[in-house]
Amino acid sequence: MQRRRLLAVAAALVVASGCSSQGDEAPPGVSAPSSSASASSDGARAAVEAYVRALNSRSADGLMSVGGVKDEEWSRQEAERILADQGGRGWKIKDVRIQHDMGPDVGSARLLAEDKAGKPLQDTFTATRENGTWHLTIFTDQPGEPGKETSATDPPRS
Repeated sequence: MQRRRLLAVAAALVVASGCSSQGDEAPPGVSAPSSSASASSDGARAAVEAYVRALNSRSADGLMSVGGVKDEEWSRQEAERILADQGGRGWKIKDVRIQHDMGPDVGSARLLAEDKAGKPLQDTFTATRENGTWHLTIFTDQPGEPGKETSATDPPRS
């Protein structure tokens, strides 16, 4: 879990700094340059689609699955918070852009959608592939592993 969190932070920094690779980005329905890049993009896109289905159906189990987390008290509580904020809006996907800006197994996914009232919605995720399965980094309250120190984000003390 710590590795996934570090990858998510690194990917977010790359996205925030404006660094991106245009090589793998393709509009929906347009093939990416290579078949392996296309397969990676298709898997990440399927994860985004599963996320939207989970939101629309208010499925905590679906969110935990697409987030790649175990069904535990903390993950169920966070899934319920996500659903309370964003669930049941009838999201319709308008566009999904996948960029493999950190290699073939890590990238960013940008979702453009609209709700059932036509209000535009958007979200950006870090997508990671573990053991052939794509997950979105949507859970932020993951507890650290017992006996391991978590990464500090506070400035060093002098």
